[in-house]
Amino acid sequence: MSPLELASVAVWSFAVAVAGGVAGLVLGNLRLPVVLQFSSSASAGAGANVAVSAASALTATIAHWRGGRIDRRLFWLMAPPSLLGGLVGGLASGLMPQRLLLGTIALVVLYGAFEIRRRIDVAPRATAGGGTAVAIAIAFAVGVLGGLVGLILGTLRLPAMVRWLGSSPKAAVGTNAATGVVIGVGGLIGHLAGGVDWGLLGAGCAGAVPGAWLGARLTGRLDNRALLRAVSAILAVAGLSLGIEALLG
Repeated sequence: MSPLELASVAVWSFAVAVAGGVAGLVLGNLRLPVVLQFSSSASAGAGANVAVSAASALTATIAHWRGGRIDRRLFWLMAPPSLLGGLVGGLASGLMPQRLLLGTIALVVLYGAFEIRRRIDVAPRATAGGGTAVAIAIAFAVGVLGGLVGLILGTLRLPAMVRWLGSSPKAAVGTNAATGVVIGVGGLIGHLAGGVDWGLLGAGCAGAVPGAWLGARLTGRLDNRALLRAVSAILAVAGLSLGIEALLG
């Protein structure tokens, strides 16, 4: 892999992390298509991407922890099944045919575009807590899917925390970021057997970590609605592109 390719991944990861920090999202699904363009395989690229997302989420988690926005009880309830799910998903990723994995990633990216677009105008409504079993099931299921496709899938987990687990929005944001770190670690470990593009991982972290820090500092200074619309459109294009690649081989 050439220095120019690594630099491109670092620059894109920085831009994505800044946007994600402002919008309160990691946006690994926006970074993933670019990472896959330079990866040796879909599985190796997914492993690198989920680890970069974890590093970005860790940066955000530190800020949320300092601000008192992490529900420690909910985190420790969801962290173990999230780690296990990430491991299972990462291992399964290396066993899937390349085209099937690309198709799965495309579907998840497209759903992410829909979910982000829907969240622009629809605020999640808190309900009564769903209990321990529900929290464990959500954590494991999202962990498996995240480890499989190389994403920490905060856009799926955050609404679930508010709607089904009774978490306040602020606590859900912080706890979601912290749980994403665990999924990233599990996904990386699960991908080790099938190989990980370490160069891409390093380049992605070099851009994502300072980008996430800068984005968090810019939160509230930009129009999040316009940003989310743009992110949703980009994800839709990226998902369609990956789907076409999966179909055409």
